Amino acid sequence: MLPCRPSFASVSGIVADEVKDILERIASALDAAAKIAIRFSGSSMKVDRKEERNDPVTEADRILNETLRGVLPRGQEGWFSEETVDDHGRLTARDVWIVDPLDGTREFVEGIPEWVISIGFVRDGAPLAGGICNPQTGEVFIGSTGTGLTYNGKPGQVKTTQSLTGAVVLASRSEVRRGEWKRFENAEFTIKPLGSVAYKLALVAAGLADATWTLVPKNEWDIAAGVALIRAGGGSAYWPDGRIPSFNNKNPLHPGLIAHGPSLVEAVGRVLSTSLPQ
Repeated sequence: MLPCRPSFASVSGIVADEVKDILERIASALDAAAKIAIRFSGSSMKVDRKEERNDPVTEADRILNETLRGVLPRGQEGWFSEETVDDHGRLTARDVWIVDPLDGTREFVEGIPEWVISIGFVRDGAPLAGGICNPQTGEVFIGSTGTGLTYNGKPGQVKTTQSLTGAVVLASRSEVRRGEWKRFENAEFTIKPLGSVAYKLALVAAGLADATWTLVPKNEWDIAAGVALIRAGGGSAYWPDGRIPSFNNKNPLHPGLIAHGPSLVEAVGRVLSTSLPQ
């Protein structure tokens, strides 16, 4: 397993002290959480269900949440996590950490290596920096809009693909199981089902896949870090209606998300407009 810690020496340009501090905190938090998470993976554990959505939650989710909260926020910075009761105090903060301690809990429980630790840093609603680590595969993605993206310590960026012909599009494993991607089964691209939405965004940001989208509503903790990484990698991330996402909203539910390299805007738009139910 590779360590979930990037090398800042590989980031080109001069890194401002503030951004460097944020990225270092993200790296430290991912490193600490990854060591804990890997001890839980593959082991027998109690799985509870969240009352509001019936989603699975484990002891690992809760422990990782406390670990990340102990490393990340400082001073007046806000905190918003899937595993912390939201008291809306974050709404008055300029800087907010938006975190999913374990994105892809179903895959985590089933032993499928498609779950990640996801950390996003938002300033004035805009995703400034993000870090996503898959402890089971040893992959780490980290970056900011000012410094670019690193994948396992080396610079990465979105693909410059201009056509979806032969492209790899990452799809939600759950959505594929429910039949929501059947509308695309005769498309010119290859559909690859995957677990964590944050992981899918990170893979696209680093150029390891061409595009991903979900037309199912997602919470901010699902996508904040991934959107930050997409932007750091030079890509485009937007809602199905074309608007650019903003974060730290009172209602954290977003109407899906589309992400890819900048040259695929028209191609993806055509596919989605012709494949959606009228």
